[in-house]
Amino acid sequence: MNTTPSVASAPAIEVRSLSKRFGTAQPALREVSLSVQPGEMVALLGASGSGKSTLLRHLNGLHRADAGSVSEVKLLGRRLQSGGRLSAETRALRREVASIFQQFNLVDRLPVMSNVLVGALHRLPLWRSLLRAFPAHELQGAYEALQHVGIDACAWQRASTLSGGQQQRAAISRALVQGAKIILADEPIASLDPASSRRVMELLAQVNRERGVTVMVSLHQIDYAFAYCPRTVALRHGQVVYDGPTAALSEERLHQLYGTQAGELLTPARDPAPAVASASRGPVPPLVAVPQAA
Repeated sequence: MNTTPSVASAPAIEVRSLSKRFGTAQPALREVSLSVQPGEMVALLGASGSGKSTLLRHLNGLHRADAGSVSEVKLLGRRLQSGGRLSAETRALRREVASIFQQFNLVDRLPVMSNVLVGALHRLPLWRSLLRAFPAHELQGAYEALQHVGIDACAWQRASTLSGGQQQRAAISRALVQGAKIILADEPIASLDPASSRRVMELLAQVNRERGVTVMVSLHQIDYAFAYCPRTVALRHGQVVYDGPTAALSEERLHQLYGTQAGELLTPARDPAPAVASASRGPVPPLVAVPQAA
């Protein structure tokens, strides 16, 4: 009997004995192991320098573990890297993973629509990518993604004209267009005001709940983990010091785990400002459909 688990039943994210050292500095990650099931929304909690960003960059293949280590990272049941070497499936797996960063990673001079359509490039032939000749159905899909996050009225504005919260919503739209099964959000609300932070977290939670996308989001403040993430993985000095229900992370427990650094995680966010009504949504701009390649 074949007892090998199928890809369909495999964890969305599986990390085993992941270690990373940069030069002669202290290890950024120390024997990190964790497993995230499909459809989970997990907070990655930790003070500055705890290893959150480094861990997320290993999950999308931007960093490699220490060479010769026994580390292994799997996504959706397929090996991304092992022993500090990226696998032959890395490119294909990156199509399944969307990364959202603190600094948005949008091209300021391009329209919001063009930035969002970057998520579709992996489905298009090279000539379309180079000419930015997007088929009508991709343009429509990008517009619907912008509608989903409430900034469709800004579709043809330069990305530089958007507020920080709007730019982060554009990044979420790009992930929707990509069709990612996993979203890795690295401090997505660190530079936002409380109202924008709440809106971004609500959108990530909605994508997780309604589309079944696995979400791992790194956070500085426990308040947002309590509000949106049933499970929390807490890091300190590159080690997992807690992995379990967010509800069990009391103030006393955080002080036990982080000592004097606990204050950084417990700093309450200001009460979010009332939500501002979104601009009225106009019709879809005229689209020039490019004939499909034979």
